[in-house]
Amino acid sequence: MNVSSRVVLATLVCAGSAAGQQSAAEDSLLREGTLRNCVQYALTHQPSLQQSLLDEEIADHLIKSKLADWFPQVNLSLSAQHFYQLPVTVAGGTPVTVSLANSSTGTLSVTQTLFNRDVLLASSTAGDVREQSRHKTEVATIDVVINVSKAFYAALLTRQQIRVLDDDIVRLEQSLKDAFAQYRGGIVDKTDYKRATVSLNNAKAQRKQGEELLKARDAFLKQQMGYPPEGPLELAYDSTQMESETFIDTTQAVRYENRVEYQLLEVDRRLAEANLDYNSWSFIPSLSAFGDYSMNYQSPDIPALYRVNFPSSFIGLQLSFPVFQGGKRIQEIKQAGLEVRRTEYDLALFRNAVNAQYAQAMADYRSNLNTYDVLKTNLELADDVYRTIQLQYRAGTKTYLELISAETDLRTAELNRTDALYQVLSSKLDVQKALGTIQY
Repeated sequence: MNVSSRVVLATLVCAGSAAGQQSAAEDSLLREGTLRNCVQYALTHQPSLQQSLLDEEIADHLIKSKLADWFPQVNLSLSAQHFYQLPVTVAGGTPVTVSLANSSTGTLSVTQTLFNRDVLLASSTAGDVREQSRHKTEVATIDVVINVSKAFYAALLTRQQIRVLDDDIVRLEQSLKDAFAQYRGGIVDKTDYKRATVSLNNAKAQRKQGEELLKARDAFLKQQMGYPPEGPLELAYDSTQMESETFIDTTQAVRYENRVEYQLLEVDRRLAEANLDYNSWSFIPSLSAFGDYSMNYQSPDIPALYRVNFPSSFIGLQLSFPVFQGGKRIQEIKQAGLEVRRTEYDLALFRNAVNAQYAQAMADYRSNLNTYDVLKTNLELADDVYRTIQLQYRAGTKTYLELISAETDLRTAELNRTDALYQVLSSKLDVQKALGTIQY
């Protein structure tokens, strides 16, 4: 291959690699940033949730490691040694050597646990430990769904506020033109168009604040999603659908078992009961079976070491029972019993907390929903008032101060109505969390 061919090949390889990297980067971005897409993206990429999934796998491997003690434990050991001085024992008053200069042994040993409280605990709690890790992942998932949803609403709220201010700036610019034209025509003095200039500047400054706030809220949303900080994220929404999603059945009753946290506490209680059983088993002996097969080679000469084997083998049972430990086992049983009682109080505390959480969330939701309904009516009224006064001002029957006041009321009504919508949606999430009905 000549030099030019190598250059072409290297260029093609680099281009293919760059294209592959670009394709992978594009695949990790959202084409349409709807709420559902943002949530689903977070469920796949959010680091804290990925950690929970890894913890679930770690717990599974830990369980399998503990359960492996039920299987036969097989060990093989090999050794070889040379005596510079042979060991001697005295038999009948006469020193006698008990080994040859060179020896080598190989031992295959098998141990089978028949009863041991550690492995019994592992087998009896394996299901609960897996369920515990799974529930922890569910708790993390629900937190991600709520955090992403609220961050999405906050970012969308800021975008809506900027759009409202854009419309307001258009109206103020037109008002400024009308006021200046009337001033030039000698109809009014310069006060009107100066007031219009002040209002326009204030609106532009407020819009600039919104733009800066939007950067921070977009960054927070990306953080909650696990989204690349520099990746583009265009939010998409349907205002009509969002308004239809503000409603929730307020007659639902709290069911504690729907809450993953409650299920997790019940698992903790079962594990505490298993720990009590584990400590009670400390008075039961441990029993295991074992067997060994040994190969024993001895020779005065190294070359002939493995010619003659003197094997030995045996099997047996081992019963182990700690007779007295200073009352330690009794104290551990009492401690485990108190821990079981403590989990019952944890469940009671959580039930009380859920009731309070639900009451607060429902109160906030109903209040925000009522505020939203009122502010929708206010917006319609403010828009009608502004249009009427604008026509009257142009006809010369209303002052500019009244027009500015009506325009301010309209802008305030639009901003308040937009903010109220997202307050309702956020408080709805709190109600669903309290009821344990978050969907993902």
